Parts: sequence; structure tokens; C-alpha cells
Amino acid sequence: MRFSSVLGALGAFASLPLLSAALTVGDVTRQSITAFAQKEVAKRSLLSDVLTDIEHLTECASCEALLVVLKVLAHVGNDAFVGVVVDVCKALGVEDDDVCAGAIGLEGPILAHDLRQMTVGTKTSTLFCLTVFGLCEWPDIDTAGAPALSAKPETTRPQSSGKPPLKVVHISDIHVDLNYTVGASWNCTKNICCRSYTVADEPGNNVTPAGKYGNVHCDTPVTLEESMYAAIEALVPDKSFTIFTGDVVEGAVWMVTDTEVSNDLDDAYTRMETIGKVYAVTGNHDACPVNSFPPALVSTTISTQFAYDIMSSDWETWIGETAAAEVASNYGSYSVVDSSGLGIISLNTNFWYKQNFWMYEKTWENDPSGMFAWLVSQLEVAEKAGQRVWILGHMPMGASDAFRDASYYFDRIIQRFDATIAAVFYGHTHKDEFEIAYSDYTKQDFTTATMMSYIAPALTPTSGNPTFRVYDVDPVTFGVLDMTVYYTDITSETYQTNPTWEVLYSVKDAYGKLLGVTDAAAELTPAFWHNVTVLFESNDTVFQEYVARKSRDYSTSPCTGTCKTDEICQLRAAQAQYNCVSITPGFHVKRDITTGALTAGECDGSQAVPILSSMADVAGVKALEQALANVLGSSILNVEVPSNYTVNGTVF
Repeated sequence: MRFSSVLGALGAFASLPLLSAALTVGDVTRQSITAFAQKEVAKRSLLSDVLTDIEHLTECASCEALLVVLKVLAHVGNDAFVGVVVDVCKALGVEDDDVCAGAIGLEGPILAHDLRQMTVGTKTSTLFCLTVFGLCEWPDIDTAGAPALSAKPETTRPQSSGKPPLKVVHISDIHVDLNYTVGASWNCTKNICCRSYTVADEPGNNVTPAGKYGNVHCDTPVTLEESMYAAIEALVPDKSFTIFTGDVVEGAVWMVTDTEVSNDLDDAYTRMETIGKVYAVTGNHDACPVNSFPPALVSTTISTQFAYDIMSSDWETWIGETAAAEVASNYGSYSVVDSSGLGIISLNTNFWYKQNFWMYEKTWENDPSGMFAWLVSQLEVAEKAGQRVWILGHMPMGASDAFRDASYYFDRIIQRFDATIAAVFYGHTHKDEFEIAYSDYTKQDFTTATMMSYIAPALTPTSGNPTFRVYDVDPVTFGVLDMTVYYTDITSETYQTNPTWEVLYSVKDAYGKLLGVTDAAAELTPAFWHNVTVLFESNDTVFQEYVARKSRDYSTSPCTGTCKTDEICQLRAAQAQYNCVSITPGFHVKRDITTGALTAGECDGSQAVPILSSMADVAGVKALEQALANVLGSSILNVEVPSNYTVNGTVF
């Protein structure tokens, strides 16, 4: 698209109040692109000047200036935005050319939508810079936006019944790759290998052939998925049900389509029927584009309804017609009562995921699609009925992947209903972890520990040895009495012919004996788990064993010093603002871009984030300037933009 076309595309903005200044390009006159500037314009800079100035600004201001440029581009249109960003990606070699085109082709229109809506210098733009560029600090939490809660009754967590426990299986992040090819190279240039991307990757043409049951550089082959299900049936024949905390679709997110997601979901949930009743959740990969979950108030033609409809149909056998209909109408969330009497609330936590770019609207939504209000209503019903509840989600709400406002709101709900909620269960991080909630985060001890979140490791080998969990559960209180982790060693000589599934550890064997909690009927209470973290502080051997178990003993690198203190801090932070994962400010031209925003998960999905982040250094800014000229014509650099507003004390 040349600049004459750009001007035509911008004609719709000419009637807005702040477009009184004229722009002359050759023989063509149009009003300047300032619709997004919500202040009186007294001074302007050329787009090229803003690009030059970026490297001289610091911290958050540098990102805000870059957003000004990207907003101009977004107002030209989705095609122009995609074309320019793809050009940057290819020029800098951030990804293979097909990944550049595919990832930005899918996610670019959402990001352009954000930028057109966004006012630079607001909470929304700050969060965008934090997530995408690793710049800007977290803004203050809007505590006034918390959901309304009724007065908390005088109730406490019930004591264990002492009755024989139920067995419940927990699986997560299966990431089944239906295009996994035995013999294809596991040493490719993509984030997910074991596929015939090129002739050199094909079976017989490489020296790193993929085996039958998977590789740590690849997502899950069907053979491995079926092996796990067979192991579950053999090792836990008396299970009451299984919980699956999301992510069916594999990690080649630049290639996904609505059809592929639909097929992947149908295919996986059909095979999952072999293990009996399953309560599932919506994973961040289980949509197209990845992480795409637009709230109800967002106007867009990009919809995730097709995925909700597929999951509704696939889950109906397990949850019934009424709950299945709720999945379709309630954005992937549902509530149901198990035959045991346990209430199950499956919550689509992806609405509060930083990489769900639909959240970056002009006006920040404190309760997208009414999910918090719905959750409160379900818990109120359970409380009145005297019913215990498990909450299932995908992304842990205390993770650095979660918006801090949303994490605070969710934690307030947890504190209010801590007598009703027996436990919370997540996946997403791909690691064997947990989170503790406290009634007072300034006084974290066993007396203030109020709720446990169990975070399950993944089946996919990309994060370590494949695994699943089994909980011993009190049949009356539904508290977790013990947790046993099963795994198969991918480094074993017999793995590629016959994976062997065996016990890695159980909580009471690993930690209970050291803390004097060995009674099979004793619950693993939040107080118990806090004392486990105290044990980690005092006994480094036990802590290092925990670190190794995060990858199911695949990686045994030690974690010491600040690594250890930060790890324990995260375990004590079901509310994200206390998890010790901070954004280190400082413009990327002065530091390695890989030290940007930290996330808790290996399941981020977005390939657009590293591509956009590549613009935030000297080479990236130059590549952006050249891409603007390549795609839109050099005259785009003469567009005037407002330069008289202040961000973080810097005027530009």
C-alpha cells in the first residue's frame, strides 16, 4: 500500500475535532492524523522525529513514544499494520519468515484494534508496555473495582471426616500435536519441532529423528497421550473422576485456524473419554488466534464462540446438558455438582491473562463478561446449600501472567468464601507448583494461610518429563489429603518403545514425614503448605528436591540466592502483587531484550510479543522506520503527530 492509499484510508478521521491542522504530501492534502490525541495540539513532530527521539527517552516514556508511532500505523488499517510488523520481523530475523507472517497475520489485527482504542499515557497503555515490551511498572490496583461481596458468616473450614478417601486424577496441558511425525527432526528452527516443516526436517533427511513417544523439543504425540490414559486406567482404576486444567492445542500457534482448533478439541476429548468422567477448563491455547478471548463488550468480528460451542458439545457427556449449555453461553465457564456432592466451578481465567490482548480497551474492564459476578453468585448458592466447592481454572491467578487488579479481585472472593472452597486447581505453568493465599499478606504464617491452589505439571515433554497427579480426597469435606505425582522418564533407554509410568513422589512421604503430618486422614491444609515453605527455607536439600520435581526430575539445576527467595515468595502469593516477579524498567536500547517482562508460564503462546519487542532497541527502531517506508512509502514518515503531552515527566 503506498502513501496515497494510506491517506485515503485515513479520510474517515478527518472530521474529528482535533484534525484541524493540514498535512501536505506532494500534491495531496489531508488533515493530520491526531484523532487519538485527547488534548489541544500546540506542537507537532514528524513521525520520523518521534522514531529518532525514542532512543533518547528512558524507561516507560520510550515505550509510550513507540506506541504513538504504532497508533498511527494502526489507524491506517489492519493490513498495513500486519505488513509493517511482518517486515520488521523478517528484517531482524526474529523468527522464520513463515512464523513472522503467520503469527502477526493472526494476532496483528487484535493488537491494531488495541492501539486504535488506546489513549497513550493511561493505565491501558502502561499495561500494554509492561506486557509487550517489558517496560513500565505495574500501575496501582484499583481496589474500588472489586466485586460486591456479602458479609462473611461465622464459618470455618470443616475438619476431615476420617472416611476412606476418593481418588481424583489431575491432568493438564496435554498439547497434542496431530502433525507430530516419527522420524522428523527434533532439532528445527521453530519453537515446536518433530514436524516436516522443510525437506531437511522430513524423515530420512535428518540426523535428529523424533522417536515414537516424543521429545523435549516437541509437543505431545498421540501415542504419548494414549500411554498416559492407559497408565491412569491401570494405576488408578478406582478414581472417582478426572480434572483437566486446559490446553489441548499444540504450540505451532502461527499456523492455527478455527478448523484446526475445532478438530484438535474434538479429537482430544474423544480420546479422553477412555478415562471416564472429566471436568475440563478452557486453556489459553484452545482458541484461534491463541489467547483470544474477547469480553462481551468488545465489538469485533473475531470470535471465540466456535471454541466454546465445540467444548460445550464435547463436555456434555461428562457435565450434562444444562452445564454444557452454560459453557456455550457463559464464555467457557460452567458450574455443576458431581455425584459425590462436590460442587465444580470451571472458570475461564483467560479473561485475566496479560496476553489476552482484547483486554487492552480504551476503558479498562474490571469484570470482563461478568465473570467475577457469576463466580460470586455460584459460591453464594453453594454456601447457602452447605456445599463444598472446587474451583478449576487454567492460568493461576497469582502468577505474573495475571493482571494484578484481577488477581486482587479474585483473592477477595477466595477470602470471602474460604470455608466453602475446598481448593483451587490450575495448569498453564507446565511445572509442578502450588500457591498459598493469606488473609494478611503482610503477616504470612500458618495462622493466616487460608487457601491452596494446586498447579499441575504438563503432559507435553517441552517442560520436562510427562506427568499426571492423583489426589486422595476426603469424601465429605473434599479437602486434599495427599497428592501423588506419576511420571515417565523421557531419558530412559526403553522410553521410545514402552514408556514406564511410576511414582515420582507423594506429598506426605516427601514433606509430611518431616513436618510430623503422616495420618492418612489429615488434610493438606493451607497451614501445612505454609510450613512446607518454611521447611524449604531451613532445609536446602528439601528445597532443591522440590526444584527438581518442578520438571519431574528432568532438570536438576540448583536454585540458590535470590532464585530461592523469589521461588518461595511466589509459592506464598496467590495474589499476584506479592509474587516477587517484577518488571525491571529501562529502555531496551540499553539492555538485552531477553530481560524484559517475566512470566510464570511456558504456555504463553503469543509469537507476536517477541516480534513486537524486537522493535524496542536501536536496530529495532531503525527496522521499523525502514518497514514503514517499505510498506507504506517514505512519505508516511512525514506524518505529523502530537508532541506536547507528558508521560512519566518526559514531554514529547
